[in-house]
Order: sequence, then C-alpha cells, then structure tokens
Amino acid sequence: MENYLKQLNDPQKQAVLQTEGPVMIIAGAGSGKTRVLTYRIANLIRKGVDPFNIIALTFTNKAAKEMRNRIESVVGHEARNLWMGTFHSIFAKILRMEADKLGYPSHFTIYDSDDSKSLIKSILKEMQIDDKIYKPGMILGRISNAKNNLITAGMYQTDEEVNAYDSSTGRPELGKIYKVYEERCFKAGAMDFDDLLLKTYQLITKFPDVLNKYQHKFKYMMVDEYQDTNHCQFMIIKKLAAVHQNICVVGDDAQSIYSFRGATIKNILSFESEYSDLKIFKLEQNYRSTQVIVNASGGIIKNNKDQLQKKVWTSNATGDKIKVLKAINDNEEGRFVAQAIFDEKMEKQLPNSAFAILYRTNAQSRSFEEALRKLNVPYRIFGGMSFYQRKEIKDFVAYLRLVINNNDEEALKRIINYPVRGIGQTTIDRLILYAGQNNLSFWEVIQRVREYPELRAAASKITDFAIMIQSFGELRKTHNAYELAAYIAKATGLLKFLNEDKTIEGISRYENMVALLNGIKEFVEDDTNEQEKTLENYLQDIALLTDTDKDDPNADKVTLMTIHGSKGLEFPVVFIGGMEENLFPSQMSLGNRKELEEERRLFYVALTRAELKIYLSYATSRFKFGTLLPCEPSRFLDEIDKEFLDIDRRFATATPLSTNNSDKNGDTYSKPSAWMKTAANKPAPFTKPALKPLPQAIENFVPDNTSGLKEGMNVEHQRFGLGMVKKIEGDGDSRKATVLFNEYGEKQLVLKFAKLRLV
Repeated sequence: MENYLKQLNDPQKQAVLQTEGPVMIIAGAGSGKTRVLTYRIANLIRKGVDPFNIIALTFTNKAAKEMRNRIESVVGHEARNLWMGTFHSIFAKILRMEADKLGYPSHFTIYDSDDSKSLIKSILKEMQIDDKIYKPGMILGRISNAKNNLITAGMYQTDEEVNAYDSSTGRPELGKIYKVYEERCFKAGAMDFDDLLLKTYQLITKFPDVLNKYQHKFKYMMVDEYQDTNHCQFMIIKKLAAVHQNICVVGDDAQSIYSFRGATIKNILSFESEYSDLKIFKLEQNYRSTQVIVNASGGIIKNNKDQLQKKVWTSNATGDKIKVLKAINDNEEGRFVAQAIFDEKMEKQLPNSAFAILYRTNAQSRSFEEALRKLNVPYRIFGGMSFYQRKEIKDFVAYLRLVINNNDEEALKRIINYPVRGIGQTTIDRLILYAGQNNLSFWEVIQRVREYPELRAAASKITDFAIMIQSFGELRKTHNAYELAAYIAKATGLLKFLNEDKTIEGISRYENMVALLNGIKEFVEDDTNEQEKTLENYLQDIALLTDTDKDDPNADKVTLMTIHGSKGLEFPVVFIGGMEENLFPSQMSLGNRKELEEERRLFYVALTRAELKIYLSYATSRFKFGTLLPCEPSRFLDEIDKEFLDIDRRFATATPLSTNNSDKNGDTYSKPSAWMKTAANKPAPFTKPALKPLPQAIENFVPDNTSGLKEGMNVEHQRFGLGMVKKIEGDGDSRKATVLFNEYGEKQLVLKFAKLRLV
C-alpha cells in the first residue's frame, strides 16, 4: 500500500489514511477524488476490514465499475465482495432481499419513466381527467419530488398546504392521481426509480430489526458526489451510519447542479453540523486543466455566496486563452463552432473525440448538428434515444419482464397483442376496466377471462397467450438467461416478425434484437460479474443504466450534450454555446439568488470539463417561437477575468444588437459590453468576413521533406494554403513550425503531421 500512497499529494494521503469517524472530502474539479476513494477503500481492506462490511455509493455504474477495477488491482479479488454501486442498484439489492416485509415480491419490476408515464396516462383515461391540464410528465415530476422528500400519497392527500397549492394551479386531483398510481404500482409488483429510495427508507424506519442488521453490516460507508444527494438519500445514509459513524462523503458544492431532480446543496453545506468530530480534507490541486481554465473558472464561482471555501490551483501549463465567438444568429453560431473544430483538428491533428459542444438546452443542438454535417465531421448526441429505449428493444424486454413478474401491468399492456394475435384494443380496455372494478391485477383478470361474457369471443386467444407466458416461466427453472431469452424471441414470433421487414429501418430493428440477445449472452458468460446470471439480475442491470453507462467512450466522434449531461466527463477542447442572457443563465433562474447561483455552478461545471482549451460562443439574435429576437451576451462573460479572454476577430460580425454605434468612417459594429471593451482594448470596427469554404483537394499535392525547413521560407498547406514560416522550435517528432498563412492567419503545426510543400 505504501507504494500507492506515494502517488498521492499530502491532502489526498491524509484523506486516505483517516479511516475512522466521520470524514468530508471537498474535492475540487479534476483533483483526483476517484483515486482517493479507490485507495481509501483499498487501505481499509489492507488494514483487515472485511469487504462485505464496506458500502460505497456512487451515481453511475460506470464510476462504481472503474473504482472496483482499480481497487482489485491493489488488493485482488477481495474487491468483488464490496457493496459498491449506485444508490438505486444497492437499494434495489436490499429491497429484493427484504421485499416481503413491504408486501412486494422479490422479483418486483422496476418501472422506467416511460412505464410510469404510460401508467399515469391510463389512470387519467380511467378517471376521465383532461391530460392537457394534467400532463403525465408534470404529474410524474410532482410525484417524484414528493417521494424524494419522503411524502407518500397518503401524506400528500392530507397536507393542506400542498392541496391548496394544487387547487391554485387548477389541478386539485393530483393527490388522488398519486394515490391511484401508488396503488397500481403495488398491485403490479412494481417500483419506479424514486420508490427504490422511498421504499428503502420505509423499510429501515418501519422495521427496526432490518435497520439494526444493515447498521452493523455496513461498518464503513463512502458516498461519492455527495452534493447531488436528495433529502431521502440523506436520511437513509444518516440512519445506516448511525452506529459506527465511519462515514466518508466526497463532493464539491461548486458542482451541485441537480436541484431540478430533487438534489439539495444543503446536504453538503450543512454536513459539518451533523457531526461534531468531523474531519475535513480539501483536495484543491487540479490535475486536469490548464492554469487559464482553472483560474477563470475559480473567478466565476467565487461570485456565489453559498459555498464551502477552497482555493483550487494547478501546476499545469498556462494554456491558451478562452476564445469568444460572436455570431449573427444561432445558425451562424453553429457554422462558426463547426469551422473552429475543423481548424483545430487540422492544426493540431486531434481526433474528433477530443471535442465536445455543450449547451444549456437540448434544442440548441440543431444548428451545431447541421453545421457539423456540412463539414462531414462525425458527431454523437449524448443523451439522445438510448439502445434500451428503442421500441423493438422495449417490446422484447416487456416479454422478459412479464415472465419474471406476471402482474407487471405495463409490460402486459405492451405485448398482449404484439405481434398481432387478434386481441384488440377494445378487449384490452375491458380487461383493464374489470381489473379496476374488481380490485384485481390485469393478469388475474386474464386468468379468469371466461367468467366475463363480453370477453368470450377473445377468451381462447387470451388464454393461449397466458399459457404461453406461463410456459416461459417454467423454463426459467432449467434454462439460463440467454437460453430463455433466445427461446422467447423465437416462440413469440418476434424474431420472425422483425426479420420479415426488409426496409432499412426493419433490418436495423432486427439487428438491434440480435444485439440485445448477444448482450444477454455476454452477461451470462461474464466471469468478472459476481452476481447470479439470472434473467432478473440482467433486467435490473439494464433498468438502472444511466446515460453515462450507455455511452461508448471509444467512438471517434465530436460529442454534443447538455451541460448537465457532461458532469463527470472531460475533453481536451470544449465549446460552450448560447452564452446569452435568458438562455444561460436561464430566464427561469433570474428570479432569486439561489437559482442564479445554481446556474453559475452549471457554468463552472462546463468550464472545468476542458483540459486544454475553451471556446465560448453567443448569438446577437435567436429565433424564439418563430420570431427573431435580439440577444444580449451572458452576464457570466462579464464575470470572467479579462486577462483570460481572447476575442476571435475571425468570427466577429457586423450584426448590431438593438443599439448601433458607428465609427468615424461610417462602419457599424455592435455596442460592446464591458467585458468585450476590456478584452479587446478598444471597440474596433467589426467587419463580417465570408465564412471560409471547405477547401477543395489540391490536385497532385505532394508534401515535401521538411527536415531542412527554416524561418522565412514560403510553404503551402493542403488545408490552409500559402504561408510563410515565422518560427521553428523543438526537435525530432516534437519539431513545430509557426506559419503565418495568407488567409487563415498564424498556425502552429507539428511538422511530423503537417504535410507542407515548399514553395
């Protein structure tokens, strides 16, 4: 262990060695918190702590897997015995073992948001409530918020203040809807994501013996990204750690950006008041970013009042200044950003995966996508439709879910007539109606279908379907997850049905099904996975995947994502678009300091994703609801120390804001804000250059040997055209030339890759 400790700086080492009692590690961006958590757990195991007595809670499976692999490299296979994973996966594991105490089956289904919305739509239809006023997404958000604050449906209905609020917004039936939703989930043997937290809290508060069991089991507790926890998570953590109090939380209040999901920054800001003997360690050295990025982001976040004081610093190189791009509108902004990426790629020979474009809202991606396509730059949308959200995948997974849990109403509704087997929607609606009237589950009504005269015409088809599902259930006893899934895919006719569609889309859907089956086979054959290779465990794994877990880190594409989605990631070059008032910061955040400070933390997160270089872009006008409206630069630009900014004149335009200025020659320019005046020294006239077209390939272009290249020589580049060498530096493969090109200005090129021709 001593060898590994040598890799740590002093604060990191102190945090690793302080294993007893409550500990808070305040970890600045890029400060190596994963390494600290890893070595802290490894140190505990080396000291003789049984891994079965250590619980480590993260926010993504990817983070848990990375830590487990690192720990295993230090202490060996014992690392596999750790209770390590996301809050939801660990609590789901506990709930499956204790489910009977809450009246649930151990094989309960986990509903994703689509399942929950589908159930809410059914409830609204049955209650004859207008879904234009009671929008399913809004209702689900309201229920989620209640659960995160430990408010059950019964508590919700009896809370006068809550009911008064709902009535004032024209939605007095929300409490009833929540109650029915809760009852239907229970009847279906299903929990949604928020239930995995709420039911765990109920389990340990209603059953003291269960609480005592896990308090003594988890002698050491570690919580990553503590600033992202909500009230329910906080209460569970506090109760589980109450006996031994060997709790270590790691987080950065400056990166608390998920209040819309129920996270509360109060948890980390007030943690010290919970434990009088708390030890605090601050990780303040940034290993990720340049000095310019670290200092600029630090200057931004110091404007927040609610924060834990720390001074983040780095010994990395100074780095490039932050470039600011100004565009006439969002389409031009997209072209400028795409062109800048193309230039950076050519100049520095970077892969596409080195670049990320971040934005405040998903709607901003359109202009960037269009511009990248025109330049033939491959990209991926992070947070778009995932593999497991595709219809054909959800359809087949619904079969698997129903085999595990016959009472899974949403799965049953999805596939009872898919592929088509003659059970129409009218019949399905009647089945659901009878279930509600007789307080039965959907599946129980299906089993008693011959008792209902109105359903006799479809009774034989419904019975055949039920028998088929039951036969699959019997096969679970003798077949592994892959064998069973492959059999179901064939026996239901689903594979044949998809294979008959020979359109491009149909072939893609069939290939997706095959890929899913291959994934199940890999799950079964994965020797590094200690859990049982059951269908239940496979379904739980895919149900709890996050966007980050689904991402392919090896894809060589430019990444586009919201800033919220970028949390925990890093890229050499980052573009942050839409730096305008009412967009970033969001218009909805301007009403109070608390929300504005979260927007500032969001900007801090965006800046600190970058390792080497940042571009900030904004438009002076943007279409909103079909109308072109003027935009003002974001206040956050004013908050960046001007010594760190570089206004890129290549991208300056002549487009004015609402107020124009003219110089003595009559040229117009936008009235610059304070930050622009300082950064540019003077408001020089802006001229709008034509966008540089993609160069046509120079026929018969053959690069020369540049080993004898000297300052003052003229050269030609296939991308940048003609230029003159201003400076030569470095040796061997690191030899670089600074070239002043006629059209593209000054570029620094690595001669090994530059492919220059002597002129």
